[in-house]
Formats: sequence, structure tokens, C-alpha cells
Amino acid sequence: MAAPPGISSPEAFRLASFSSLLNCIPQALNLDSSAHIGYAFLYPAPRRLDSDRSPSLEALTAGSTRSAVLNTEARTVEADVLSRRCVMMRLMDFSYEQYQKALRQSAGAVVIILPQSMSSVPQDVIRQFMETEPEMLAMETIVPVYFAEEDEELLSIYEQTQAASASQGSASAAEVLLHTATANGFQMVTSGAQSKAISDWQITSVEGRLAGLGGDDLPTIVIVAHYDSFGVAPWLSHGADSNGSGVAVLLELARLFSRLYTYKRTHAGYNLLFFASGGGKFNYQGTKRWLEDNLDHTDSSLLQDNVAFVLCLDTLGRGNSLVLHVSKPPKEGTLQHAFLKELELVVASQFPEVRFSMVHKKINLAEDLLAWEHERFAIRRLPAFTVSHLESHRDGPRNSIMDVRSAAGARVDSKVLTRNTRIVVEALTRVIYNLTEKGVPADLQVFTEQMQIQQEQMESVMEWLTSQPRAAQLVDKDGPFISTLEYYMSRYLKDVKQHHVKADKRDPEFVFYDQLKQVMNAYRVKPAIFDLLLALCIAAYLGVAYIAVQHFGLLYKLVQRLSLKSKQQ
Repeated sequence: MAAPPGISSPEAFRLASFSSLLNCIPQALNLDSSAHIGYAFLYPAPRRLDSDRSPSLEALTAGSTRSAVLNTEARTVEADVLSRRCVMMRLMDFSYEQYQKALRQSAGAVVIILPQSMSSVPQDVIRQFMETEPEMLAMETIVPVYFAEEDEELLSIYEQTQAASASQGSASAAEVLLHTATANGFQMVTSGAQSKAISDWQITSVEGRLAGLGGDDLPTIVIVAHYDSFGVAPWLSHGADSNGSGVAVLLELARLFSRLYTYKRTHAGYNLLFFASGGGKFNYQGTKRWLEDNLDHTDSSLLQDNVAFVLCLDTLGRGNSLVLHVSKPPKEGTLQHAFLKELELVVASQFPEVRFSMVHKKINLAEDLLAWEHERFAIRRLPAFTVSHLESHRDGPRNSIMDVRSAAGARVDSKVLTRNTRIVVEALTRVIYNLTEKGVPADLQVFTEQMQIQQEQMESVMEWLTSQPRAAQLVDKDGPFISTLEYYMSRYLKDVKQHHVKADKRDPEFVFYDQLKQVMNAYRVKPAIFDLLLALCIAAYLGVAYIAVQHFGLLYKLVQRLSLKSKQQ
């Protein structure tokens, strides 16, 4: 496979990642948007909106997929009356109570202003918003919610609107009336059309393999990580820890084992199957269809005969803990149990600062969504588990727009990512090469010197992954992300190919919608009370003129009388 332009080596790949990062930064205030989606089983349809008078906006029209047409006055949440107003609030001052207040009063829209750099946001603010996001997604509302990146122009609009809103609390009603009549306001205007479902949108996954040395019936170890991200606003979902970190570990494992499998003396008797799955945030639809294709619709698949175990990688970029999530505890004497013991051994002997544990959670088929990706394999009776630093699948960072590399408290630590990669690859190598039974000391590190983990390359991969939103509805099968991922995997693996998933037309589990280009304008206007007072003044003027015309004779005599009196004096 030919390399994409500008990528021919790890160094070039790193430079390309920085180029992609620059390309994703909004350049102007009028932006184009791409495909967006409604979720038939999760939450209502998000929608991208643009603005020619403010930074890029992300909108979520919860409860429907209809157009979010807006033409209303801007207010901040401090105002007493928010009905049919465009309510603006900054992330730094955001609270779920204020958000609910806007919805209860039937606001015309809500605009949440995000800082340009999440590193400046306090950790407690990020944590609070992460806790709020699931409730925002679960709540059905017809009020569109916009997310805008802060700049000087938008901040000026916000401050002026805040001053106008705060003035409503003045002590004197006359002061309020005077200020309301003389203050400047902003009218927020958007336009749009009805969204339409796209029947042929595809979720793409990529697989590659390393064949083991020996006979045809070798055991297979499957290594899986889903690449897509998720959050309340798809265009702002960069998924650094979830699951950019898992993909970065998968690609590094592919690189390391490809080198081991290059030489006959280190070519192991295991097939290694690598799978970067799409639709992970859509109940692992890419993995589900991949399993169906390999187990039900073909006679020649590595998944059909002798699967040793499936290792799923998820959220490995932070923290000092490592958790092995299982649906069924591994039985002693199996390779799954051997991998569990090797993980415990490597952590205890080489990384004592790491807290390792195993969490057993049965699959609840009554729930709409699976907890972890390994459950997709367990349902098909394949031994599988997930490695993560999270103890619960419900933790906020897995589904949040706050999961970015620069966020305080949600930052992916490259040293932690490298350490966790080392733990996984050391344990996996000890299982594949049976090092414990061969008497290799537990504290002996296999991957050193020329075979060491390349932290800089993993950092460049993370730069590339987090430089673009990876929500499943935005990742085109022919787009640069999939082509670059496929190229990167083909450098180290054989038989690299794509797998595609389309929604079932009769009973779709997910629904995609076409993308509209929309514009939001902020017009500086006088408030409605100013128009009312102006109308009263005009009416009074016209009334005086009318009376003067109707009683011109009396008025003329009165003027004459006053004129004569002044002459006599």
C-alpha cells in the first residue's frame, strides 16, 4: 500500500500529525461542517452549526432531528426571564442547575462557551461537566445546545450580554427601564433545513495479522481497540484517553511483535490478530459485524478454530492503577489465567507503584449497551477481557468532550501510557514465549535497548489521533483518518484490510443524518422596549400634529392673541 502524502517514515508521520493538528483548527468564523447523526437507541440527533460572527459552534438538537432555526435575543443565565432567549454561559461558570433553569423556562437555545485551551480549566470544573454530560444526553428536549470556542469577539458579546442581564436586578424600576431602553443587545439568528437520514453511511474497521511459526492449527491471540470517540457534541469529541490511548498501545504492540516475528529464533507459535474497530461507542457495532462475518459467513477464519484469548485495550493513558475486566473469571490452566498471572507478576516485580486488580462483571443482556468491548466476544463464547485504568465502564472520561490531551485532570500522560504499554507487552510476551516456565526472572525486562518502547513515536501517534474528532458519524471510510490508520498498520502487519458496517434498513441500531451547512449571525440590536418607547414618542408626535391640524383656527387665534399681547407690552 502506498504511503499517504507526507508520510514515509516515523519522523514524517510525526510531522504529518502536527500538520493534521493545524488543519483542524478553525480558521474563520464561517466554517463548513460534515456528516452528523441521530442515534436511534442512544440519544437524539447532534447537529453541527457554524457562525460568521463568532467561533465555530457545535449544536445538539436533543429530542429530534429537525432543523434548529433560531432568531432570538441573547441573555446570560443571570437574567430573570429566559423564555425564548438564547442563553449564553461559560464553561467556567457552568452548572447543571443553571442548564436546567434555561430548559425549564423554555429558552430558545443554549450556547456553552468553551475556553480555547482546556489546560486553563480547573480540574473540578472539568469533573463537574463530565458528570453532567450523561444527564444532558439522556434528557429529551427540543432546545438546541451550541458549543462555541471562546475568542475576543465572542467574549465581548458575552460580557455585554451579561451586563445587560445583570442590570435587571437593579433596585429601581425606573433604572431598569432606562437601562433597558438605552442598552445594546444581540440578536442570534440561524437558519436551516430538515435533516435526512443517510442509508449508505458505513462504519469502518481495520484488521491485520502476524502469522505464527508452525502448523496450520496454531492458537490465535486477538488484540482489539476501538478508535472512535464520543461526547455531547461529536465535532468536539477527540477521545484522547478513550480511546486514543488504546489505539496507540495497539499500534505499538503491532510494531514490537512485528520485529520479533521477523526473525526465526523469535518467531512464536501464535497467530496475532490486530483489530482497530469502529463504532465502539455505538455498542461496538464494528466488532459485532466483524464477528458475524468471521464466525457465521466464512469457513476460513482465525476466529473459528483456536482462539487463545482476546485482549481489548481501553483507556490506558492515566492513573496509577490497572484493571483487568472479565465477564467470567479465567480458569486455572488456561492461557487466559496465565496472562492474568503474568500481569500480576510484571506489575509486582517491575512496577510496584501500580495497583493491579481484576473486576468480574457478568454481561447484562437486558441493558441496551454493553459495558466493555470484550463482552462482544464473550457473547460468542470467545475468552476475552479488557485492560483499562478505569474501575467502571460508567466513568465520565469514556464519553466526554473533556477527554482531550490538554485538559487538566483528564490529561493523557505519555509516561503513564508508555508504562502501561510496557506492562501489557511484557506480560503478553511472557505468555507467548512461556518465559516463566523457562525460568526467566520476573524482574527481567524483555523490551530494552533496540527493542524498547518508543515513547516519542507514541506521543506522535497520540498527536495525530487527538488532532481530529473521531466520532463514528464523522469518520469517512475514504477519509484521511482511515487511510492513515490502514497505512500505519500495513507497515507492521500482513493482510491488512477494511471491514464495513451498514445499519440494517428494516431495524436499524443506529441512524445517520446528512450534514447541513448553517450560519449563526450575532446582530447588535436595541431591545424591544426601545422600539416600544420610540413608537410611543412617534405616536405622541403624530397625535400632537393631528390635533394641531384639526384645530388650526383656534391655534392660529391663540398665536395671534399671544403675539399682540407681547407687542403691547
